[in-house]
Amino acid sequence: MKSERKYVVPCGKCRTKVYCIQCIKQWYPKMSELDVAEICPFCRRNCNCSVCLHTSGFIETSKINMTDCEKVEHLSYLMVSLLPFLRQICEEQTQEIEFEASIQRVHSSKVGVSETLCGNDERVYCNHCATSIIDLHRSCPKCSYELCLTCCKEIREGRLSGRAEMKFQYVNRGYGYMHGGDPLPESCLHQTPDDHVEPSVMWSADDNGTISCPPTEMGGCGDCVLELTRILPDRWISDLEKEARDLVLILDNKLTNLRQNRAETGTDMLCKAASREGSDDNLLYCPDSTKIQEDEELFRFQKHWIKGEPVIVRNVLDKVTGLSWEPMVMWRALCENVDSEVSSMMSEVKAIDCLASCEVEISTRQFFKGYTQGRTYDNFWPEMLKLKDWPPSDKFEDLMPRHCDEFISALPFQEYSDPRAGILNLAVKLPSGVLKPDLGPKTYIAYGVAEELGRGDSVTKLHCDMSDAVNILTHTEEVLLTEEQHSAVERLKKEHRAQDLKENLVRDGMDESIEEPNSDNNKEDTDVSEINDSELLPSGIRGEFKMSRDEMQGTAFTCPHSEGTMVESGGALWDIFRRQDVPKLEAYLRKHFKEFRHVYCSPVEQVIHPIHDQCFYLSSEHKKKLKEEFGVEPWTFEQKLGEAVFIPAGCPHQVRNLKSCTKVAVDFVSPENVDECLRLTKEFRLLPKNHRAREDKLEIQKMILYAVAQAIKDANSLIPALN
Repeated sequence: MKSERKYVVPCGKCRTKVYCIQCIKQWYPKMSELDVAEICPFCRRNCNCSVCLHTSGFIETSKINMTDCEKVEHLSYLMVSLLPFLRQICEEQTQEIEFEASIQRVHSSKVGVSETLCGNDERVYCNHCATSIIDLHRSCPKCSYELCLTCCKEIREGRLSGRAEMKFQYVNRGYGYMHGGDPLPESCLHQTPDDHVEPSVMWSADDNGTISCPPTEMGGCGDCVLELTRILPDRWISDLEKEARDLVLILDNKLTNLRQNRAETGTDMLCKAASREGSDDNLLYCPDSTKIQEDEELFRFQKHWIKGEPVIVRNVLDKVTGLSWEPMVMWRALCENVDSEVSSMMSEVKAIDCLASCEVEISTRQFFKGYTQGRTYDNFWPEMLKLKDWPPSDKFEDLMPRHCDEFISALPFQEYSDPRAGILNLAVKLPSGVLKPDLGPKTYIAYGVAEELGRGDSVTKLHCDMSDAVNILTHTEEVLLTEEQHSAVERLKKEHRAQDLKENLVRDGMDESIEEPNSDNNKEDTDVSEINDSELLPSGIRGEFKMSRDEMQGTAFTCPHSEGTMVESGGALWDIFRRQDVPKLEAYLRKHFKEFRHVYCSPVEQVIHPIHDQCFYLSSEHKKKLKEEFGVEPWTFEQKLGEAVFIPAGCPHQVRNLKSCTKVAVDFVSPENVDECLRLTKEFRLLPKNHRAREDKLEIQKMILYAVAQAIKDANSLIPALN
């Protein structure tokens, strides 16, 4: 601490604060200390010194200003959206009560259900399908085996299936193999075990619906009848549904429709992201955050969001204080904010090597040096590394409070995205003390290069999130390949191609110069002056311009819909697929899965679920084939620095980094996409026992219950203001 005090002096303006001389030299090198004193960066909340980085509460994170009438309208909208799902939960519970009435031989109104002890900090999962249990379920009094109502229904209908257990492992064939060479001798390789599936055990219900505990090979004791138990107070859910229904009718009579005369989305806020024939959703809503008029733009956002369309918001960092997201600043903030033991652990990180798709240990300083300068393997092939969720999201707010506040304050459409106070974010409605899902914010730091390598690219592979998400690109660093690297890449790509042919991953003669859709390598002879305003290009997309990436390196140009402005190249290339195209997308991947490589660059040999396995990245070549064979094309666009991308739940997506990128994302749950969250929960419960996506971490049914309960409470407190 003594050495640190030497670098801290009183602010010349207010004398009650301090600023750091080191910070001045690093962030304000052209200013004298007297100049800085006049506009004290600490008082302006725009400092990157240790004191400021570790302070929370200076930034006003919520930018929402609503009248009581608008709040009530949002709450009414929330309840109306959730009532069908609340009613469905009630019906499932009523059906199980009827079965219990038959078992007890009493009227359903006389059924007694015992209460199980469950703390707020506990999650109760079905032992068979791993789905979260919110209230009624069946439990063994001897071994505490617990079964959800969905599994009970499947047992009674005779369609409950065993759960496979994934034991497949990719084989490391050696460093040379990953770069196109021959594999190690078979004597050095491990055998790949087959899947293990639970033995088929007859598990059926009695005629009156009684279900016995399963045998030991299925995790139970096989000795007792499963008893109906509850977690919540008796009849609480049915009473909640009735109260919400009655309140919505009251509010409907009191509220006027504030949105009926609002404007449609202007063409200046639409960006072309696809070229599907006969489709009216090729354009994405792409407003500028500095021009958003909160009330009208929220309506426009909802208009596109309810249709399951992504939304891109530009320049979101222009409305915040300007805190540095440079990775070394973040690392310094972490090291200075923790005790010495944890700080020493920060000296090394576990990064993902994108070529091998596995973890590697590297010093933090070396990782961030590679972020700005690049790294290569011995053969000069670019080495792509990435850090996912660093620092861990459950500690992000504690370890980096200033960055967390800055991120939240930058979020657009905070009614949905604010993880602390979003009025339409179901995740916010969970009461204190109740165990909450980890929805972020999460940081992703990854290397990237403009050229598509085809193997070992810096990518997030195709996947589908269980909830909605918003992702902000907070920092980029362009890393250019040297001539020596370019030559090595061209040579190794030929070796990769030969290896693919040898292993039958591609057909001989297949075009290997497929160009990226909507990227600057597209040589379509299109005159910029002929682009119609209704087909405006998104910021960062350069597919319609007759300019190669090499010509554009370091060169800015004018975008057709932003007179005189210079367009910056994007940092990350996004492909987001429509929900209605998911069946065809899955069919394509099942048909062509042997043409892809995954861990250790080994060919994909097993597909459990083509999207949830997260083992595919569709290159430009595969995207072209997908459109030719199945007529499916994603929304494709480049995310620029300071842009926020909203991804609806249920939309499969993939990302490739064109530069070294730092992104920060947070998940949220909107009322419009609850049905997708429930659909995905049902998909995940059918995955193998140890599948990475199987566990129900979102607990969407619990969110529905508490969101309605909180909305009722808040609306009732505001009703007097409407009178």
